[in-house]
Amino acid sequence: MQMPNSIIQFNQLTQTRYGPLLYNRFDKYVGGSIAAYGEFSEGEAAMFSQLVGFGHLVVEAGANIGAHKVHLAKLVGEQGAVFAFEPQRIVFQTLCANIALNQLVNVVTCQQGLGRQFGEMVLPNVDPRLENNFGGLSLLTEGDGEKVGIVTIDSLGLQRCNLIKVDVEGMEEEVISGAVNTIAKFRPILYLENDRAEKSASLIRFLQSLNYRVWWHLSPLFNPDNFAKNSQNIFGGVVSTNILCQPAESARPVAGLREILDENDRWDKL
Repeated sequence: MQMPNSIIQFNQLTQTRYGPLLYNRFDKYVGGSIAAYGEFSEGEAAMFSQLVGFGHLVVEAGANIGAHKVHLAKLVGEQGAVFAFEPQRIVFQTLCANIALNQLVNVVTCQQGLGRQFGEMVLPNVDPRLENNFGGLSLLTEGDGEKVGIVTIDSLGLQRCNLIKVDVEGMEEEVISGAVNTIAKFRPILYLENDRAEKSASLIRFLQSLNYRVWWHLSPLFNPDNFAKNSQNIFGGVVSTNILCQPAESARPVAGLREILDENDRWDKL
């Protein structure tokens, strides 16, 4: 007998590589990966281990449920801090639960979006009890749904900043546009999703105008050496498509990554 949606349990708890995590069992990618492998996009986590150190300050736009947050918080230690922004209310609640479960005192969570300027946008109505890619939802300029506030990174008044991580479904350039003063002052490393072909050239061009060098970083969702020791690849060849951006004045080549020299360079041509 099928249970009514109102009492369907969608959250589950499991032990992962970096600590206990609550996840939505109906989430296709983040939840699916945590359930099957006890981790999500481990190639990204390995990259963060190279980029982030004790005492650093990290800002993340699109924090989701915190699959990478626990790792980042442990990397920076209690002398560092992680500012995590997640606009989706139900997802945000899970993020906060995971921060509490891992007893992290150095994470500041905000149920807001980050963008080019202050404003308000609409979250589409999504039922967490139905299968979906909850990390792949974009904010809307209008329509039915919950309204959410938009702020800028520059408005945070940070005293330092070492890494800005952005995964906001095609709005990466808007987030960075709202951080130009912070970027000019602290010259942080930027790690951005860049999987929208129609927006890639503009984003790369903008980053280069800020005097950054840019590299592709493709992280397969399936890691053969995963925490759960599960040899079944449920994701095939799916990868997280990101770019690593370093200030030109301090940039150094990264082993295994290809630098983007042309704004029209495409990840699917690698």
